Amino acid sequence: MNTLKHPLPPAKSRQTGAALVVGLILLLVLTLLAISGMNTATLELQMAGNNQFSQSAFQAAESGIEATMQSGSFNTNDNFDSGIVDIPDSNDTYEATMQFNTDNGLSPDPNGGSSIGEGGIGFNAYHFDIVSTGTSNRNATSTTTQSFYIIGPGGP
Repeated sequence: MNTLKHPLPPAKSRQTGAALVVGLILLLVLTLLAISGMNTATLELQMAGNNQFSQSAFQAAESGIEATMQSGSFNTNDNFDSGIVDIPDSNDTYEATMQFNTDNGLSPDPNGGSSIGEGGIGFNAYHFDIVSTGTSNRNATSTTTQSFYIIGPGGP
């Protein structure tokens, strides 16, 4: 009977572990990519949060302007200061001040009279400025300025 004899492997293997080294290098590269991706995602999340708080501070400043205009405290002799006001259901606040603009405060009717006055009484446009600062989380602040005129009676 003929039997085939299989050659026996050599006693000492010639494998040097190159596959192991290549595999470890690839795992290291993948780990570095994963860490970089996590850092980028965390930074983008923080940037989105900062933008949200910035918008919230802007809306708080706008609320201060709206509340100041609705207060009806239009006085040419005294300045109005709201103090720090908390906005309900949020961590946002605003502080608004209103003052009569003395540089451009009165804008008299150039014709000396109008349909609302008789005999040259005329009218004036009283100029007011409101400055409102809104604050939110992470020290986000926004300052908004609103100027407006109120038409009132003028003198001869």
